[in-house]
Amino acid sequence: MGENLDDVNNKLPELKLDSKQAQGFLSFFKTLPHDPRAIRFFDRRDYYTAHGENATFIAKTYYHTTTALRQLGSGSDALSSVSVSRNMFETIARDLLLERTDHTLELYEGSSSNWRLVKSGTPGNIGSFEDVLFANSEMQDSPVVVALSLNFRENGCTIGLGFVDLTKRVLGMAEFLDDSHFTNVESALVALGCKECLLPIDCGKSIENRMLCDVLTKCGVMLTERKKSEFKTRDLVQDLGRLVKGSIEPVQDLVSGFEFAPGALGALLSYAELLADESNYENFTLRRYNLDSYMRLDSAAMRALNVLESKTDANKNFSLFGLMNRTCTAGMGKRLLHIWLKQPLLDVKEINSRLDVVQAFVEDTMLRQDLRQHLKRISDIERLVHNLQKQRAGLQHIVKLYQSSIRLPYIKSVLERYDGQFSSMMKSRYLEPLELWTDGDHLNKFIGLVEASVDLDQLENREYMISSSYDSTLTKLKEKQELLESQIHNLHRQTADDLDLPIDKALKLDKGTQFGHVFRITKKEEPKIRKKLSTQFIVLETRKDGVKFTNTKLKKLGDQYQQILEEYKSCQKELVNRVVQTASTFSEVFESLAELISELDVLLSFADLASSCPTPYTRPDITSSDKGDIILEGSRHPCVEAQDWVNFIPNDCKLIRGKSWFQIITGPNMGGKSTFIRQVGVNVLMAQVGSFVPCDKASISVRDCIFARVGAGDCQLRGVSTFMQEMLETASILKGATDKSLIIIDELGRGTSTYDGFGLAWAICEHIVGVIKAPTLFATHFHELTALAFEKVNDDPQKKIVGVANYHVSAHIDTSTRKLTMLYKVEPGACDQSFGIHVAEFANFPESVVSLAREKAAELEDFSPSSISLAGTTDEQVGSKRKRVFEPDDMSQGAARARQILEAFVALPLETMDKGKALQEVRKLRDKLEKDAENCHWLQKFL
Repeated sequence: MGENLDDVNNKLPELKLDSKQAQGFLSFFKTLPHDPRAIRFFDRRDYYTAHGENATFIAKTYYHTTTALRQLGSGSDALSSVSVSRNMFETIARDLLLERTDHTLELYEGSSSNWRLVKSGTPGNIGSFEDVLFANSEMQDSPVVVALSLNFRENGCTIGLGFVDLTKRVLGMAEFLDDSHFTNVESALVALGCKECLLPIDCGKSIENRMLCDVLTKCGVMLTERKKSEFKTRDLVQDLGRLVKGSIEPVQDLVSGFEFAPGALGALLSYAELLADESNYENFTLRRYNLDSYMRLDSAAMRALNVLESKTDANKNFSLFGLMNRTCTAGMGKRLLHIWLKQPLLDVKEINSRLDVVQAFVEDTMLRQDLRQHLKRISDIERLVHNLQKQRAGLQHIVKLYQSSIRLPYIKSVLERYDGQFSSMMKSRYLEPLELWTDGDHLNKFIGLVEASVDLDQLENREYMISSSYDSTLTKLKEKQELLESQIHNLHRQTADDLDLPIDKALKLDKGTQFGHVFRITKKEEPKIRKKLSTQFIVLETRKDGVKFTNTKLKKLGDQYQQILEEYKSCQKELVNRVVQTASTFSEVFESLAELISELDVLLSFADLASSCPTPYTRPDITSSDKGDIILEGSRHPCVEAQDWVNFIPNDCKLIRGKSWFQIITGPNMGGKSTFIRQVGVNVLMAQVGSFVPCDKASISVRDCIFARVGAGDCQLRGVSTFMQEMLETASILKGATDKSLIIIDELGRGTSTYDGFGLAWAICEHIVGVIKAPTLFATHFHELTALAFEKVNDDPQKKIVGVANYHVSAHIDTSTRKLTMLYKVEPGACDQSFGIHVAEFANFPESVVSLAREKAAELEDFSPSSISLAGTTDEQVGSKRKRVFEPDDMSQGAARARQILEAFVALPLETMDKGKALQEVRKLRDKLEKDAENCHWLQKFL
């Protein structure tokens, strides 16, 4: 990201300030308020500077060296400073506002001690820096700012949420109950693609709100505190009436349906200063955001399933977004794909509609290829319309909209040629709207306007001009301009004859900003006409490239030409404004068109991926959440199989209600457990986005939520250990999951002692099976958990826990060489042995360490080849299993009792009890547990 370190100092712009300027700037800099988040730049025309702590931050972060720092002033007043080129400023601005979420950006203009703030931006409000951020790159994602109003009550916390997408000009509100882990807030932040969150000041001080701050950190959202008085609803309806398109009645109805969300939305209007900019008036849409409209995903699931790209990705195929992004419009398709991946659908009908379109594209190669060719030539209509509405657009933007508009008939004719099984759906979904928008009252009118007003012949020279024939005043000025040009050229010819010099070869006619029209001869020719020069002409300048001179006639004609040119430019500017103004009346049509084109683009991208993979993808059968199972035959992980070095081995996954709804997966490290359970989550997510899936055959019961607890890193910055992080993520699963969710858990309980870890894992499994009843994939090294498949309900021999099945990833050990070979196949039954020591051998552990490990393992574990068979259970063959120090009954009874005690402890109202009373209650619980432990060895060990 930073410039090359070898010669950083040679590339840095020179900080050119004399002592008076430096003194003036230092006195101004001292008056700036302290804001640890603000990175302040000062525009010095050719370059930028940053100072103080900001300079050190920039030198270390972007130049990776403090040698880039210079001192401004001397002695105790000296101020660390760094100079930044225009290109480097773009790079830093993009990183601060689009990648990181821990800083704001400010830009000042001025000189000496007079400076003023001209632009400020935050990760959620990038509007003023859009020209810098997207001058040379597409806008991949539109940031959203959220405001939250929290209201704690006995039954939980009611959240009022307001949000604004300043790029798409959308305002929204939502209201919902949430738990102490703020699981609903987290999924809303993920789904909306939130970059910044407003909270009332002092909100982060209570224990509950510290938890909320943790959620914001996990989601990479910047916290901005605002005065409580800004979270107000007074005048909100009137304010929204000015911003929102259409009549005020729907606005009143929507606002009156919420109790707390309007206050949050009020804070956003004030923060983004929406009413201060008249270009916002009647350009926003207001909508209700319903959490239950889309599959809910939290930040842990987004990471576990690699949904969005990360800076650390080795290549684009490492993330689902990178793999699926084959969009070909400029920016629009990418942004829609971003949104879709964060908001998978729950409506079976709508999922199937998307799949119908993808299937049509997959089956018809010509349709797919022809559409791609035309979509490639479509500009970023959304951004162009945004510039039109913000009154930032020029003729160049209008021309781009025109060039996109004239592609539409081609797109229409390609879609008309399609006569496959989905032709009627294609007609109603795409052709009819296109028909409507391209008629004489809509885009054809716009095309007529552009063709009449813009000089399209000049586009080859990259000049954007109003056609002189568009306006009578402009026509007259153009005629005068051409007449003067011809008179100047005649004078040029006449002067060449008078001076006896070949025209253009020796006597040139120049046009510059300093002198206007002048004659120029080379210094070599000058002696020939020196006498005439001094008597008949006025010499203006003598330089290496020759002598510039003029006479009264040329000066008079040049002045007249310049005056006409100024009039022409002024008239052009007025006409450009008029054309832009007229074009902006087509905004709504272009917005609808952008929606349709970007949807076509994303679905075409899905089809391109499905048909271009070495092993093609298949269309999933979708059933509602209360029906059907999740059956993936020959499923693969799309991102893993896309890596060049991988020869992927497909696996089946059959999550069947009442049979294998909860699957415990055992097997060696590196055997493919994690990849297998993640690929199931990824396949389900892809299907609900409307994509084909990497399977031979797939049937999917719609899931309202995917919870994934896969690997946890320490969060030392927040004082959270690996195990604590694991427990927090698991707690949000236990609180938020329903029977309509999908749960993926990998290696739970390994961050603490074996017995504690196993006890927690068992209790969590039993809770998911018995209470939540969600389809679950649980990968573990606790082989004892496999006994859950044969567990009785409350020790009743007639009632077995239903729906638990054991699977293992297979590996082969050569008996003679003791070499381990991973087979990466998932097969029924529990794993019959552990492979940890073999994996250590893989890693070239010293032989002495491996031998000692085998000895110790043999002491602790007595392997038994005998199979466990339980009378009255299923016919399923269970693999041979290790004997443990405890019998399964002993373990399950002990774990169940421990769980009851833990639940009783959690239920204690500790926050309202005094310390003595709390200790007394805890002692009672411990005494009960000790009593129960007299007949249970497992509990004795647990205690």
